[in-house]
Amino acid sequence: MNPYLNMKIFTQTPRDLHAPPPPSLEMKQAVEMIVGYAFKNQRLLEEALTHPSHSDAVSYQRLEFVGDAVLSLAVSNYLFLAYPRIDQGNLSMLRSANVSTEKLARVAVRHGLFRFLRHNAPVLDDKVREFTEVVSGEEEMPLVYRGSVKAPKVLADIVESVAAAIYVDLNFDLEKLWMIFRHVLEPIVTLEDLQQQPQPVTKLFEVCQKHGKHVDIKYWRDETKSIASVYVDGKFVASGSSEQKEVAKVNAAEIALHKLSKLMRIDDASIEVIAGIDGSFHIEGAKHKLHELCGKKKWPKPIYNIKQDKGSSHEKKFVSTVQIATIDGVLCMTGDGMSRVKDAENSAASLMIRALQESDYV
Repeated sequence: MNPYLNMKIFTQTPRDLHAPPPPSLEMKQAVEMIVGYAFKNQRLLEEALTHPSHSDAVSYQRLEFVGDAVLSLAVSNYLFLAYPRIDQGNLSMLRSANVSTEKLARVAVRHGLFRFLRHNAPVLDDKVREFTEVVSGEEEMPLVYRGSVKAPKVLADIVESVAAAIYVDLNFDLEKLWMIFRHVLEPIVTLEDLQQQPQPVTKLFEVCQKHGKHVDIKYWRDETKSIASVYVDGKFVASGSSEQKEVAKVNAAEIALHKLSKLMRIDDASIEVIAGIDGSFHIEGAKHKLHELCGKKKWPKPIYNIKQDKGSSHEKKFVSTVQIATIDGVLCMTGDGMSRVKDAENSAASLMIRALQESDYV
């Protein structure tokens, strides 16, 4: 017997007199028309359309958590059956391409799902508008890798939360969810799509080789994910993470290419401008300045973590990471090895500030 069949699902707390009104019936019906499914429990759809910035209402965060895992599993099942002869590495790449933020954000744009999101974060409108304008000019073929403008994570979140709402409303029936939701994800990225579009790692090496630069990709693993870091001539450029090592490498290469495109003209300029992103980069009082920046942006306080402490007692080096939660997701930066914890944290904060500037966050 399915252990979930007799489980009661509580999706929303009782409303008080000051709670915001629910999405209109017309809005909910419009979303039902898009996905091709009529909800039995309308509160699930209501929750799926509520951003965390919309106070006094349950947001989509719990549903998005479920949707992330459910879509990944549903797509994995489909790919396993559709490609019986390809190996695990290619299956991982195909799955990543079909459930990535880039892919799901384009799904949200194509179906106009952002129009139905309840939120109180005006900055989202500007980010989505810019992204939508760029996407509207893209070719029809699926974009496997990162586009010219970073996809707002909120768009992917909407797709995942709506998928999860359907999944829960179907009493956790994964097969029915895929039958209903697959058309929303079309076109599915195929193996041919992967082969036709330049692989970021290959492109990164080609670009740097053209300018006589050496690329090195280093790996390490934390408790749950593999992390790949890209270095050009020994200088840190970018890092990416994933449960799969190969996907982490592609993510890091994508971010590195995006960053390099801002720091140089790939066709005729030197890559030497990267020199600022290295172990010598330092901002006085960076930890305090990053704290102030997060306050101004209304982001949570930065979280520091000492990842390594190497060497003997008189030569010990500390390496710190810093994480900040932005409206687009959690950003992480690793600092350089320092003899004091305070300096290690300041190094991580310095590099984070530089990364935020280069990514147009500030």
